[in-house]
Amino acid sequence: MPSWDTAELPGAPVFTRRNWFALLGPGLVMGAAAVAGGEWLLGPKVTAQYGGTLSILFQCIYNIEVSRYALYCGEPIFTGKFRTAPGPRFWLIVYLCLDFGVLFPYLAANAATPIATLIKGGALPDPAHDAGDWWMMKALAYGVFLLALVPLLFGGKVYSSLKAVMTFKLIVVFGFLLILAVFYSSFATWTEIGSGFLEFGTVPIELPEGAPRVRGNNVDNIFVALFEGRGLPDVDFSMIAFIAALAAIAGAGGLTNTVVSNYTRDQGWGMGSHVGAIPSMVGGKEIKLSHVGCVFEVNDESWPRWRRWYRHVVRDQVAVWMPACFVGLALPCMLSVQFLPHGTESDNWTTAAMTASGVHDHVTEVSGAAMGDSFWFMTLFCGFLVLGLGMVFHTDALIRRWVDVFWTSTARLRGMEPKHIKKVYYRVLAGYSLFGLIMLSIEPGDLIKYATMFFNIALGFSCWHALVINLTLLPRRLRPNLFVRVGLIVAGVYFFTLGVITILATTRVLGG
Repeated sequence: MPSWDTAELPGAPVFTRRNWFALLGPGLVMGAAAVAGGEWLLGPKVTAQYGGTLSILFQCIYNIEVSRYALYCGEPIFTGKFRTAPGPRFWLIVYLCLDFGVLFPYLAANAATPIATLIKGGALPDPAHDAGDWWMMKALAYGVFLLALVPLLFGGKVYSSLKAVMTFKLIVVFGFLLILAVFYSSFATWTEIGSGFLEFGTVPIELPEGAPRVRGNNVDNIFVALFEGRGLPDVDFSMIAFIAALAAIAGAGGLTNTVVSNYTRDQGWGMGSHVGAIPSMVGGKEIKLSHVGCVFEVNDESWPRWRRWYRHVVRDQVAVWMPACFVGLALPCMLSVQFLPHGTESDNWTTAAMTASGVHDHVTEVSGAAMGDSFWFMTLFCGFLVLGLGMVFHTDALIRRWVDVFWTSTARLRGMEPKHIKKVYYRVLAGYSLFGLIMLSIEPGDLIKYATMFFNIALGFSCWHALVINLTLLPRRLRPNLFVRVGLIVAGVYFFTLGVITILATTRVLGG
């Protein structure tokens, strides 16, 4: 790995009421991406009740720490991983294995459901029994996947285009769900959701044969059961992989969080202003990306500037990203708790489309048929935005982290001019597009099962690796304090444990 360049650390922007919007950065993009597969597809009530809160808190610590590295050297954390022993070749194998699940375009496969429901006038598609529905779903999935690549072609910086798209998604989806929450949901719904965020140790339990599933009777709390002397609950292991997958995707999940540092660089924060960004195919003629990072000398002059930059990143994550994640959990929770009857069964992750019918019936009863039809359409349209634009984000995140690391670690690519990073990015994008089209032949339920199996393992391991990087590659004065170190260690244990549970439970299910 090549040595860093050196330059002066620029001053951090001063936050005021007038310029707050201009200072929004990676937290906005990641926050908009927070409402995605886990929150919209996989049973949002379960996400909040079984671990979304801890997942988001730990991810926030991780996001800040990977941005710490980018502020210092202008390199994304994924490149920093390859700078540690035993070297790039070893980490290449490790992270290709850990990142394998992201290759599956499960969001595009599931984004076809709300579109097909609109086309069929409200009837859910049944591809398992209707050949026409099967072909329609496949065609729509391919179309969504290819359309998800379009925003990455324009905007000057790829990051700028992504930021615009995700801002649009945030405004439309959150705006619609807030209207539903204010005018068409009950206080009891929000009481149930709020209590779910505060529950830790809650697990699904086996019910006696023939017992009806009533809300609340199919869960128990490990800590309460032990305190009352009842022993460990009879855990329903058929749900464990499902719940662990939810925690894996809540917020961002997997190695997707690492791109916070890429976006910190492309935003021009800290030493990222000296490094550059990945230009888009159209409009990015003058934008370049250096092959190596650029660091500054830590002294009495640069130290106050560093502290302001670090506070700026903390503010971006704590005041923008983390609230967006909690809102992104709570609002879809409201959809399922308020409008979907408890115990409703769904196949191939059609819950979001089924909820639209519940919204339609409730709004029609309160405000009339015309309003009910409009809200039915908007529920399905928001489902498409969540999944389709989520595919845009995850595609860029996957390609970006690998292109960035090869741009620095490969001698052949280091011989290219900095402006040619665009060629590398779009060649990899073309290769991934071909792979994604092939993978869309797999059923959506299987896609998401395979994609999320290793997400928690990857994130847990990445927490520990990020801590090692910040404790070895950063100057002593810039390293994380004891509280942050403990936080990253505990976060790694949490996600790694969930990952092991996911693999064991999923393997058991797959094995019959």
